[in-house]
Amino acid sequence: MPPSSTETIGPDLIDVWSWKLDMPVPDFGTSMTLLSVDERARAERFVHERDRQRFVAARSGMRLILGRYLGLLPQSIRFDYGANGKPAVPACGSSSIRFNLSHSADLAVLAVSDRYELGVDIEEIRFLKEDIAKRFFSGREYRTLRSMPAEAYLDGFYRCWTHKEAFVKAHGAGLSLPLDSFDMIFDRQGESRLERLEGDPDAPGNWVVLELATPVNFAGAVVASTRGHRVCLRYRDEDIGAIPGKVRGGFPPGIA
Repeated sequence: MPPSSTETIGPDLIDVWSWKLDMPVPDFGTSMTLLSVDERARAERFVHERDRQRFVAARSGMRLILGRYLGLLPQSIRFDYGANGKPAVPACGSSSIRFNLSHSADLAVLAVSDRYELGVDIEEIRFLKEDIAKRFFSGREYRTLRSMPAEAYLDGFYRCWTHKEAFVKAHGAGLSLPLDSFDMIFDRQGESRLERLEGDPDAPGNWVVLELATPVNFAGAVVASTRGHRVCLRYRDEDIGAIPGKVRGGFPPGIA
């Protein structure tokens, strides 16, 4: 029998789950059984074994968590994919959730809401070999970044990058939304926010940008369409129990 749905979120919160992707080898086979046929096929296309295992750990962890909200067995969840590839779960009785998954290096993050379209992005902070900001940021964002002290540049870049990636994922337009068509405020002088979206003057009041609390070598953000309603992130720290040690949620209070 599928588990009963016990997880609720409400209008004031967005749930954030996190887990490590470098799982023990014995867990790999069990995790594979939770995936759909197309997910298993995607896993087999990875050239490197570590990338394959991390993909399986990310997708199976997402299924385990979503099953708690939907009252479904993780392997029975069916995903629909929009025109730009964003996954969604068809409405299941009275349960309807929005979610987004991001992973970088050995860390995965899943954001979940029962009412708001959202996106999440997490990135491992690494040194930059080229001026990526000049190619992909808006003029205002690039000028803000260049005005920062040298020691703050890397942090500023990744804060802006994760804000922008999370917004693109939440917006749903995918690569058809130019990265220079909107401005993000990220200079730590005030609250992070969307400042401009080309063609939509009301956008700044409709979207909220929330900084993720992350391990020191990562940056991350959640962006959600709340129509002006203020929300907070709720970091989950329970084990979900389907696979011992498989999923452990939440960065605070003990950020790894």
